[in-house]
Amino acid sequence: MSSCPTEKPCVLGFDQFGFAVFRRHCNKWKQEHRSHEYSYPSVSASKLESWQEMLSNWNEAGASCMDKMLSFLEAGVPIKLRGHLWKCLLGSDLIKGSSLHTYREYVQELRSQLASLGVNEYGVQVAISTLDNADKERTKMDSRTCNLAPNRNPDVTIETLRQIVLDVERSFPTHCSLMGRNPEAKEGQAKLFRILSAYAKYNPQIGYCQGMSYIAAMLLMNMQEEDAFWALVVLLEKPKYLAGFYEHSLDTIQRHAKIFQQLLKHRMPCLWQHMENLEVAPLLFITTWFLTLFTSLPCWDSVLAIWDLIILDGINVIFSTGLCILQLLEPRLLTMSDVSVLLPTLLRIPVDVSRYTVLVPALWVTKVHKWELDCMQSVVLEEEELLSSGRHSTQAAAVEKMTKLNGKNSPDSKGAGGKRSTRSSASAGRGAGQQETLKNTLTKMLKIARCYLQDLRHLSEGHKESLSQDKALIIHGHSKRRLTTLNNKGQSRKGVNSGKSRSERSPR
Repeated sequence: MSSCPTEKPCVLGFDQFGFAVFRRHCNKWKQEHRSHEYSYPSVSASKLESWQEMLSNWNEAGASCMDKMLSFLEAGVPIKLRGHLWKCLLGSDLIKGSSLHTYREYVQELRSQLASLGVNEYGVQVAISTLDNADKERTKMDSRTCNLAPNRNPDVTIETLRQIVLDVERSFPTHCSLMGRNPEAKEGQAKLFRILSAYAKYNPQIGYCQGMSYIAAMLLMNMQEEDAFWALVVLLEKPKYLAGFYEHSLDTIQRHAKIFQQLLKHRMPCLWQHMENLEVAPLLFITTWFLTLFTSLPCWDSVLAIWDLIILDGINVIFSTGLCILQLLEPRLLTMSDVSVLLPTLLRIPVDVSRYTVLVPALWVTKVHKWELDCMQSVVLEEEELLSSGRHSTQAAAVEKMTKLNGKNSPDSKGAGGKRSTRSSASAGRGAGQQETLKNTLTKMLKIARCYLQDLRHLSEGHKESLSQDKALIIHGHSKRRLTTLNNKGQSRKGVNSGKSRSERSPR
């Protein structure tokens, strides 16, 4: 246990969620960005009994359980039942039952690989950091030999093991299950190492990527080791959740950053413009938010409530949470004219915004629907196509210019008037193409919105009315803003009127 300069122990104890409470003015206290003043609702004995009854009958009454889930979540999840609830919502037991290999088999293969290096999961930190080239070469040879076995999974590379070890040490270093070198912490670190290494064997195409350790550690805090592994598999591979987030190309997270930027532009135009002026792109801060699922927030009761909703509704809640945080921060962000002040605020969310009584009620009324994400993704794809076609047009113009320069003194060269005419017609053609692309974007957005509005017939009458009003307002807002964009890009009045008539004629 570390000590502060006065020789008094830094750690005063651990809070109800297992995080260390440090003595004020100790170095650890200054570095720690965590509040221990929680407002998580207590669950009454009758509500606890209702939770237990619902979860015990989950397999037989899954649909009816889902119908009342939102009201149950809003009242608060019993801490001891959270892991069971997450298992039920994720359906991880189904993935476990359909897998060709058991978790125990993945762990056994991992231990065999570590034994060939002369270490085990409890002493891997020191060994991995001191491996020399001979060890790497021997591991490659052993891996080739092992991979010849038909029922054996590929060994985890030394580089992957080293990265996992580094991230295990960085993940929640002040939580009692991972902090220090006591037996409990050693076992917690070994569990986290085993889960992440086993997943690298389970899905060698992805292997390991930074950020996964926070997801796995959160699951371990609420579940048994094997259950946490299969829950991790579902979260990382199911499209409803984080599929593609941890690709080494980072294409998915970059696309989500663009979608988030579109949402921000339409929901909070003033803040979007302010951040544009400061050149603060969403990718700079939502990468941390999304890849760790907001576990960097200082109020852990808020983090748990966010996770409950994410595991229930998936990626929609991830975007909703990001927008909700920005809505709460918007007044103070608009006063910041220096990026060196604004960006750290986004990366280290203030405690007053993160408190359960502030963030969670705001999150419950901040909704991002699946259809809206589809619309924003359509906009992003259209803009990427437009940008790509613009590059091609620029390249074509450059080639044309070089051709004209090369043939300037030839008898076939055209006069200045011909050049101006050619440039003018090319520019007009590009403008018409851009205008048509933007029109197509608006049409696609409205088409997607109509599909989702038609699906509302299958909802209950009460939900139908409120959701229809929300979606109609959002569609109107999207249509108006896209038409404004068309106008700013030089569309003729006739084109604008045509776009408005189309939106007005769309069925509600």
